[in-house]
Amino acid sequence: MLRLQLTPYSENPTWHWSGVCYSTPDTRSRVEPFDHPMVEHLAASDGRRTLFVVRERVADRPACGPAVRDLTPAEYDQARDTFTRWPTDYVVVETEPERPVRVTAGAARTTPLYLATDGSTLFGSWDMADLRVHATGLNPKEVSRLLIYRPRYSSETLYRGVHRLTERAVAHFGGSLWISYPEPALHRQPRDLAPDADVLGTFITTMDTAMDRRPWADGSTLFHLTGGFDSGTVATRAAERHPGLFPTATLLIGGPGREQQIRRRAEMRDRVQFADTDLVVDAMRYLPLSSDCPWVNGLVVNPMEEPLHRPFVEMARSIAATGARTVVTGLGGDEMVALTQEEEPHKGLGEITDAQILPWVGPRVPSMLEFADDGIAPPALINSMTLLTLETTAPVLLKHELWPVHPFADPSMVALGEQLPFAWRELKQLQRRRLAALGMSEDVVYPVERESFAEVTEETLTTHAPKLFARMLAEGSMLFEEGLVDPDGLRAAVEHLAPGRYVEERDAKILEVLSLHMSATAFLH
Repeated sequence: MLRLQLTPYSENPTWHWSGVCYSTPDTRSRVEPFDHPMVEHLAASDGRRTLFVVRERVADRPACGPAVRDLTPAEYDQARDTFTRWPTDYVVVETEPERPVRVTAGAARTTPLYLATDGSTLFGSWDMADLRVHATGLNPKEVSRLLIYRPRYSSETLYRGVHRLTERAVAHFGGSLWISYPEPALHRQPRDLAPDADVLGTFITTMDTAMDRRPWADGSTLFHLTGGFDSGTVATRAAERHPGLFPTATLLIGGPGREQQIRRRAEMRDRVQFADTDLVVDAMRYLPLSSDCPWVNGLVVNPMEEPLHRPFVEMARSIAATGARTVVTGLGGDEMVALTQEEEPHKGLGEITDAQILPWVGPRVPSMLEFADDGIAPPALINSMTLLTLETTAPVLLKHELWPVHPFADPSMVALGEQLPFAWRELKQLQRRRLAALGMSEDVVYPVERESFAEVTEETLTTHAPKLFARMLAEGSMLFEEGLVDPDGLRAAVEHLAPGRYVEERDAKILEVLSLHMSATAFLH
């Protein structure tokens, strides 16, 4: 959403808008908003304090002008209060002479903000690669979390010296960086339905409200229509309201679910009227770790970006080439109707067993995982796994000047999901019943085959990964040096990466080792 460079304790500077960024006359401080029609920015000063707001636009109001506004101290306080109650994604930056600078994030996060410092200046960006010179090494706790596929939402990242500004958190910088977490967000509990409850009607109304918060209904908006329940529910509702307006796009999977995905998408597009444009990018043709993969070519890629990076980059490039500016997804649908711990008990991160420790993880990992829940962010309005997923998705889209919109991650949708009875959340009954109400067939509502990227992962690991692992084992890795990956365990596991020997449940997670290795090698060198 923005890039920033802030030097505190300077004399009272006069900020100005250059047409690209806000900056001080000495250029030691600057705030650069992401340039997009869905984003607006404004600044205000009371002669001593100055604040900057970069935020996702809301509907039915014109975008704010960028000039720095002069306010009285009382008006300034009132404005700041108003800005921090904004209903969509935002970041507020505050500066004041002889005081630390402050950066505050909103609750409805769509994009990440990473922070780093050189001791005198605070740097920030939505693209972690911008901060690579400030990284001082691997963060072993975060590596351990990622190696066993148990990420946690916190101010920590894979690299020491690079921090994440989590939702509602405040970063304070006056020479050293301190991030303060907010109070835990309050959540609702499942409720019994009234005899005349119209669940589907309420779902549609809430979905419309979530969408209509933003000025999204435009011909430059495209829907990521995978053929699954979540994207299908959102996209078909939008097309129902605005027939013929929206193009669609997807990544085509491999394996038994491929033909089923094609059929389900075709039925969704036929049931309601979308625009003629439908981009289908075959993920099996743009495999991760292939010769044109950014990782393989040594490019700096944030390891928190999409694990199947190569095909998602190709899809973003293809979408941008159509002239689209906004991409609407179904992300967050899983968590919106997730079952509670009481309904479906599952192990937390603090309950990791020996059986869950993968054979290639190094000797240091178990001790790191003992503290894996330390320092994590408090409960958020939006599920922390959703927030991490949105953070994973955003950089690829932003690099192609695309803005992401995720209706299922809207706080109003989350609140509805939390209150639904078990029978409406189990196995995504809410989404299934909505699609059935549109007249969709059993093939759409109750698909037989699994649709996933499992076959893309298998093809990647059995064709391209072995030679990359061989190079890693021959040349060494920071993951070995830090005791986070065991080279002997890895060498034994790599022997299974061949057609006919590959077993998904045993072998698929080894892709994370290469992701971390190649990302860290590029980032730290």
